[in-house]
Amino acid sequence: MDFVEQLVELITALSAPDGLSRLFLMLFPFFLLFELPLNVLVMLGVLRWFARQRSKVPYNSLYRPRVSCIITCYSEGMDVQKTLLSLCEQTYPGSIEIVPVVDGAAVNHETLEAVRRFKVDPQLYPRRYLRPIAKWQRGGRVSSLNAGLALCSGEIIMVHDGDTSFDNNMVSAMVRHFEDPNVPAVAGSLRVRNVWASLSTAIQALEYLLSIHMAKIGLSEWNLVNNVSGAFGAFRRSFIERAGGWDTHTAEDLDITLRIKSYFGRYRKLRIPFEPEAIGHTDAPVTFRQFLMQRLRWDGDLLFLYVRKHPASITPRLMGWGNFIMTLISGFFFQLVLPFIILGYSLFALLVLPWQTLALLGALVYLLYLLITLLLYLCMLGLISERPRQDLRLAVLVPIFPLFMFIMRCWSAVAMLNELFRRGHEETSMAPWWVIKKATRF
Repeated sequence: MDFVEQLVELITALSAPDGLSRLFLMLFPFFLLFELPLNVLVMLGVLRWFARQRSKVPYNSLYRPRVSCIITCYSEGMDVQKTLLSLCEQTYPGSIEIVPVVDGAAVNHETLEAVRRFKVDPQLYPRRYLRPIAKWQRGGRVSSLNAGLALCSGEIIMVHDGDTSFDNNMVSAMVRHFEDPNVPAVAGSLRVRNVWASLSTAIQALEYLLSIHMAKIGLSEWNLVNNVSGAFGAFRRSFIERAGGWDTHTAEDLDITLRIKSYFGRYRKLRIPFEPEAIGHTDAPVTFRQFLMQRLRWDGDLLFLYVRKHPASITPRLMGWGNFIMTLISGFFFQLVLPFIILGYSLFALLVLPWQTLALLGALVYLLYLLITLLLYLCMLGLISERPRQDLRLAVLVPIFPLFMFIMRCWSAVAMLNELFRRGHEETSMAPWWVIKKATRF
């Protein structure tokens, strides 16, 4: 039987009296059943975190190591001064070495001049030391991080983007975790700084709160944090040097996180906490096209790292069973497989179903995702948010958030196809082509 005859038979079967029940069994998006356990795990973690916060005894730590903040700068211009000022104004009583690394300084005149003009008043900002580095030839973000690591002197290394500013308790909140010698890295939280610049930035602000901030709080309770953001993370210097620093390819944040996790199976007490009180504020892409191009790189990098670069490292012997299973579920299935399932399911339904049935099914799926989004949003607002009035304004975006996530899932499939057939990670703007070309190919 050819495809056309099979298609006619399927449509006839769906038109039968029991067609609706058969439609439910045949075309219900069963991938929702896979997402439910992960959402439950996150929610349980959030409730556990909230209970601990309510019963936590105040503790004034005397642990005050020297902190080095490496700021990767390329084309931020005068905005980099916001980052430098926010680091000077930290309430942390210990020493902070501020290391802006200007990449491609020979042509990056505006950013270089902004760093040169910034002065640290020792009377106003004691124990704050500015150590700028001008890297005249462009080498990319990883090159800047490794240059900063080689020339800074802190025991705790923080990495920041040049367009990210911070709440003034950020360093104190991050550093206290390193008092535990089993903590090699700490993940910080990011908020969108230009929230209302456009509809695109506003919806990203909600995404950051629900899909990043809230999810990491929940996963951190089970020591399952999936990534230490490249825009804002902290590392123990001795551990990052043991791991060999940052590697040349793109998505250096997930790359270094996976390399750190490869020690978890041998050293069972290691953990990567997430600190929700350490808040960074970053600029999100303003136009939807810029946003799509950013995610084309981000999502394509996932395929490169999980499948091409680190498949031998993703084993229970190296990562421990907890992180191994979570990497398979959240890394491989949700980020690599699920986008193709959703895209294939949607195309199949679009081609096969009558428009009335398609509309009914689409409405049911939308309402289900809307209910999940609403529950997550209310939980975030009531249990987590340190800025509830500000976050309450995002409520108007909750109805369109499921549609946004559907588009992003489909776009993830496009990004992975771009990586699979065109090696999209080699087209990144995070490093010049000659650096990527000389890197080891996977």
